[in-house]
Amino acid sequence: MLEESSHVTGTARRGPFLARQGWRDLLFAHWPVAQALVRDRLPAGLDLDTWNGSAWIGVIPFRLEGLRPRWLPGVPGATDFLELNVRTYVRVDGSPGVYFFSLDASSPLAVAGARAFFGLPYHRADMRVEQEGGWIRYRAHRRDSAAVFDARYRGIGFERTAAAGSLEEFLVERYRLFTARDGGDVRKVEIDHPPWHLRDAEAEIRVNTMALAAGIPLPDQEPLVHFVERQDVLTGPPLPVRR
Repeated sequence: MLEESSHVTGTARRGPFLARQGWRDLLFAHWPVAQALVRDRLPAGLDLDTWNGSAWIGVIPFRLEGLRPRWLPGVPGATDFLELNVRTYVRVDGSPGVYFFSLDASSPLAVAGARAFFGLPYHRADMRVEQEGGWIRYRAHRRDSAAVFDARYRGIGFERTAAAGSLEEFLVERYRLFTARDGGDVRKVEIDHPPWHLRDAEAEIRVNTMALAAGIPLPDQEPLVHFVERQDVLTGPPLPVRR
């Protein structure tokens, strides 16, 4: 059943939205990166989206809860788990979206399912999250490489939505992800949720080689960071892009 999205940014989106999930205690950590570093690593069919002349790389750890088909219970072992993704921002035929260089998850079932159904570059990782006196300590170590993330972070201040036309809006208000397979087969997955309720954040990143594992060294500077306590999400199936 097709249904109109409840929130529209940039271009109208339509369902079907088949699955639900919740994202909890999420950190957006973003760095500006030279365009050539990122563009050379994008598959054919995707155009790099930039802000102020720079590409942007996001490293985003969170807890995922309640993953399930919209009208069915979740699959044991693939409903609640930890996830961390490395992403950049792209356009396909003018439509804005997200491209993932990698996604790490603590659930082997979720990794296998997302690889098979969505064609996304998921990896199995040893992951752990703890509360430390108001801070969230988050650690991830990919099993098949040396990619590591070790940080603690917390939200500060009041929630707000991104201002129209701002860098924050460019980075977070994206409602479509793209994948591309060999031969230029570009697919999209529609995503629906309310606007992000952002808080400023403090983050102490001790080790972060997640983007470097994709061949993208991050600049030696503090990232732009935001914290989100919760976001409830609907996702659709992978659909071919009509070009």
